[in-house]
Amino acid sequence: MLTQVLMLQGTIEELVEQILLSRKITRLNQQQLMSALLSKDSLDERERIMIDRVFSGVRLGVLRVVD
Repeated sequence: MLTQVLMLQGTIEELVEQILLSRKITRLNQQQLMSALLSKDSLDERERIMIDRVFSGVRLGVLRVVD
């Protein structure tokens, strides 16, 4: 339920911006973004690109995963 509330229109952009600026992502942030990708059929192309940037940053080591 919390994830659904946090993933309302506009908050994906805010969450991604916060993650990219801090260069850190928490496990909760990861879970929220994965839930958005898996549960929200209406993600627009921009939101998908933003989320992909975050996961690419994790894979490339640009973003640090913290607990």
